[in-house]
Amino acid sequence: MKFLLDLKIFIRNLFTDKRLPLRDRTLIIIFIFLLISPIDFIPDWVPFFGLVDDFMMIAMILNYLFKVLDSRIVLSHYPWGMKSFARLKAISQIADFFIPSSLKKKIWKYVPDPF
Repeated sequence: MKFLLDLKIFIRNLFTDKRLPLRDRTLIIIFIFLLISPIDFIPDWVPFFGLVDDFMMIAMILNYLFKVLDSRIVLSHYPWGMKSFARLKAISQIADFFIPSSLKKKIWKYVPDPF
């Protein structure tokens, strides 16, 4: 139960952060709702392919949090330890392999700090 409360606070704090573009915040919230929603693009009862849309939603969220955003923004709101942060970052690198680069460039509007 504590994990779900921490997750809710993390999502709320991160996506009320004004350093993130409104479009990116909106897309992440949409991805989270699509992930939670019982309505899928591909029904879950279809073997293997039924989970592809859920996997892509998770991969897009992880891509944004650990590849697109600056780590200091995520860490300023991250309620868990650095060990879990490092693990999730490693998982996001694996998931990132499955997302086409052209899609990532078109969807996210966040521009990292050059310094």
